[in-house]
Amino acid sequence: LYVFDQNDRLLEQHITSDKEALSSGNFEIALELEPQRYTLLAWAGLDNEESFKLLADAEIGVTTLQQMQVKMQVDYNEAGEAVVTDDLKPLFHGTKEIVVGEKPGTYTETLSLMKNTNVVRVLLHELSGTEISADKFIFEIKADNGFYNWDNAIIRDQMITYSPWHVSTGTADVEQSRAATTISVALAEHTIGRMSASSSPILTVKSRETGELVLSIPIADYALLIKGNYRKDMGDQEYLDRQDEYSMTLFLDEGEWVSSYIVINSWRVVLNDTNL
Repeated sequence: LYVFDQNDRLLEQHITSDKEALSSGNFEIALELEPQRYTLLAWAGLDNEESFKLLADAEIGVTTLQQMQVKMQVDYNEAGEAVVTDDLKPLFHGTKEIVVGEKPGTYTETLSLMKNTNVVRVLLHELSGTEISADKFIFEIKADNGFYNWDNAIIRDQMITYSPWHVSTGTADVEQSRAATTISVALAEHTIGRMSASSSPILTVKSRETGELVLSIPIADYALLIKGNYRKDMGDQEYLDRQDEYSMTLFLDEGEWVSSYIVINSWRVVLNDTNL
């Protein structure tokens, strides 16, 4: 937790890695503050800078609020492209402005945290009855979403290619016309950064043998298709920020994408506009 004074200068910071205390449900940080306006900023999940790094040195009295940017740790391939191949550690963000008045006493403020990292599971179903192997496909998600301002706004910086940190092959039994059918499935799991409603990450699946594109879809656009009637008053960005796991079932028929419908988080979506 970083506390900034009314001039947006870092006044104090509090760091804890006590998992038991953090998960207790009543974790508190005691602050003794003089009367004025303050900005509270929390970046949670920066341990060991394994997945994300705070760019500022966080020096008391020197560092400004605007310098508190966080950037994803990436590798670079031979072509100089930014890549992420591991399961990113969860990253959380929260900020709040408070005013401490002249009246003495103890006051409690709740700082809500938003989870930036998202798990995206891609499940390929082969409807033809033929076996499918996850190793025969190249799964990639591309997005420019690895750099965050102090207010958690995405700073456009570089395109990142997310590869799955886990792939597997299996079978699933489904009932079709009162008869049980075994369908071959391939699963790929990715962890990506914050999703934007205005610039959707793009999922592509290619044949590893030929390099031919099997399918390409904008993940955020598809995820918003299941926002539904009960969440119609919720903004698109708020909906994406409130979710942190997306399971997308895509259907193949003899290796060709069946683009008429998909299943997202157990909701079947029939696509009338397959050019979405």
